[in-house]
Amino acid sequence: MSQFPDENSEDGEFARQEDAFRDWVSADGSTAYPAESGRYHLYVSLACPWASRTVIVRHLTGLEESVGLTVLDPVRDERGWAFREGPGFTTDPINGFNFLREAYVASAPYFHGRVTVPVLWDKTAGCIVNNSEDDICQMFNDAFGGRQRVELFPADLEPAHAELARFIYENVNNGVYRAGFADKQAAYERAFRTLFAALDELESRLATRRYLFGARIVEVDWRLFCTLVRFDAVYHGHFKCNLRRIADYPNLQGYLRDLYQQPGIAATVNIEHIKRHYYFTHEDINPTRIVPLGPLLDFTTPPGRGHFSDD
Repeated sequence: MSQFPDENSEDGEFARQEDAFRDWVSADGSTAYPAESGRYHLYVSLACPWASRTVIVRHLTGLEESVGLTVLDPVRDERGWAFREGPGFTTDPINGFNFLREAYVASAPYFHGRVTVPVLWDKTAGCIVNNSEDDICQMFNDAFGGRQRVELFPADLEPAHAELARFIYENVNNGVYRAGFADKQAAYERAFRTLFAALDELESRLATRRYLFGARIVEVDWRLFCTLVRFDAVYHGHFKCNLRRIADYPNLQGYLRDLYQQPGIAATVNIEHIKRHYYFTHEDINPTRIVPLGPLLDFTTPPGRGHFSDD
């Protein structure tokens, strides 16, 4: 039995379900969801790379006071993501929900798909606006106008930025899942080889530039970061992505440390949530539910990337 049988093809390939909610928050009032401070709330798990990217962008755009945040229990059982009180996660202060599925059913009563994070909730309308991390990051950057005016999607880098984002999503972000959730050997091997070919390509790219597009950190850097920071802790062992660790790639490892050490980013990373979620939740992959004590990870040592600072 595969982890998510409804999302595996006959040849064993993992095909992720589409996001169910794709409405848009607008700065100019052109949609039903205007960008109003205090109106929206973000439900996330710090274990999830997709959700963690929205937490990072919320921080970078200075929206902590404008958009609320609730962190769910990293352990997801047959009832789905849950609101519980524990180390680094809390009950739901907005709606009093016990499970995130309640938010989905309140927004779409006949929803029957898999409940995922992140979720952007509209407190005024009482419904989910969007559960696509790509959309949420774009809206935080474009619509809300946070106190820290950063440009994570610079116009002068498009369409190259979008093309690289697609490459990283298909081969790395989702590539680890295509390997980990494959339920046939050939499907796993295809995903495995594609993943490491992509990592090799990114390692070469980062040999000549500090970040993916040179001196500037843009959204695609955070997209890659959210997978890299989890790789050695969970994807290498739990998802059998074990040809090499990120620690074995000098440029990717230095790049990972460089991003981790940017102001406020370390607070968005919770390795204990990450390990507990993957090893405890994916019972079909790890039926004993034993959570490993290792590996010993230190993202605080010097990145060794300073020689690229003026590129």
